[in-house]
Amino acid sequence: MKKLSLLAGLACLLSAAGLYAQDAVVEVTEEVVAIREAVDTTPTTWLVAPLAAILALLVAMMLYSKMKQADEGTSLMKEIAQYVREGAMAYLKRQYKVVGIVFVALFIVFTILAYLGIQNPFVPVAFLTGGIFSGLCGFIGMKTATQASSRTAQAASEGLNRGLQVAFRSGAVMGLCVVGFGLLDICAWYLVLDKLVYTDANMANGLRFLGLELVPAGTVFVDKMLYITTTMITFGMGASTQALFARVGGGIYTKAADVGADLVGKVEAGIPEDDPRNPATIADNVGDNVGDVAGMGADLYESYCGSMLATAALGASAGAAAIEPQ
Repeated sequence: MKKLSLLAGLACLLSAAGLYAQDAVVEVTEEVVAIREAVDTTPTTWLVAPLAAILALLVAMMLYSKMKQADEGTSLMKEIAQYVREGAMAYLKRQYKVVGIVFVALFIVFTILAYLGIQNPFVPVAFLTGGIFSGLCGFIGMKTATQASSRTAQAASEGLNRGLQVAFRSGAVMGLCVVGFGLLDICAWYLVLDKLVYTDANMANGLRFLGLELVPAGTVFVDKMLYITTTMITFGMGASTQALFARVGGGIYTKAADVGADLVGKVEAGIPEDDPRNPATIADNVGDNVGDVAGMGADLYESYCGSMLATAALGASAGAAAIEPQ
């Protein structure tokens, strides 16, 4: 009888333990589902990022308009500024032609790799968009700088505060464009990939377009985050390629023009540095704009986007490592 009572008690204990374990599993499952739904849904606060990017671009437009309203200065100021402006635009037009050929060639290579299944299918387009926005930031910065040069000189002749106002507004245009375009493009890519491409139906059944497998069937949430960050990192690579050409090409040009201006002006003709009678001085100022302004704009855009995308990649990798079974 004692043995039977002991066995009955042990059976009741095991039954109670089983029921407790079953309830615990149900609770954990519900928590996992709730966490998955919370993570998979873009929070409303995420909208702050694209709205801030649009606001930055609007402020940049306002500052550019205020800069254009300033006085251009004397006729000599206008003439020299026009020469520098024409030279900078001519150089940038030539540079973008060469860079465009390189980007087309790399786009073809990435497309072939995508069809071979080696590369993410979104990489070719992401690479192009990164380069286009990087070049656009450099172009806007250089256009603003060449428009603001004579206006800043004229404003400085009227007073230090007035000169600082024009200079600060002009410089802020490129900075706000870098932040605005970078944040807006990253938000747009994330929104398209998260809400239109990697939907629950596409992740379960797969998605193909023009012979490319955009979304593999059976994709899970962790894979989705890794695919999205991989695509967006390539966007940063396109910006880096454009920044490389802008910084190196513009830097070589401005140094060559600077040395030429010094050799011809100071050594041979005895003309002071930055004297408008020296034609190489115009080339030197053109080089300063295309290298230090347009190149810096593209470089800042690449660095800004790269820092955000690196953080996203680390987060996705850390999350994948934590979820995968040990």
